[in-house]
Amino acid sequence: MRYLLLIHAAEESFNSLSEADRNAVLEGYGQFTQELQSAGAMLSAERLMDVATATTVRVQDGQVQATDGPFAETKEQLGGFYLIEAKDLDEAIAWAAKIPASSHGSVEVRPIWESPEQ
Repeated sequence: MRYLLLIHAAEESFNSLSEADRNAVLEGYGQFTQELQSAGAMLSAERLMDVATATTVRVQDGQVQATDGPFAETKEQLGGFYLIEAKDLDEAIAWAAKIPASSHGSVEVRPIWESPEQ
């Protein structure tokens, strides 16, 4: 089964780290990614640009409204994701717990809806 691991963390905290500390965090992500790949569990992964680059789109009464930034103020922002293959939720949670952000932010585990036609 496929799961999306959504990584939430405070951008401000990461951006305020020293270069050495940021590099250490990024190295942790590199090691995690390597472990996922070696296990054959990684399907895709991406890091997102900072939340300041986000645009929120709504359509109301047929009119498109685009506003800068996220739709809500939050302490943690969506920073990236891993799309993985796992045998069940327990395995997906075990992978999520290894993501560096799980120790200073949160990782949301969401199963992918599989179409019955697939």
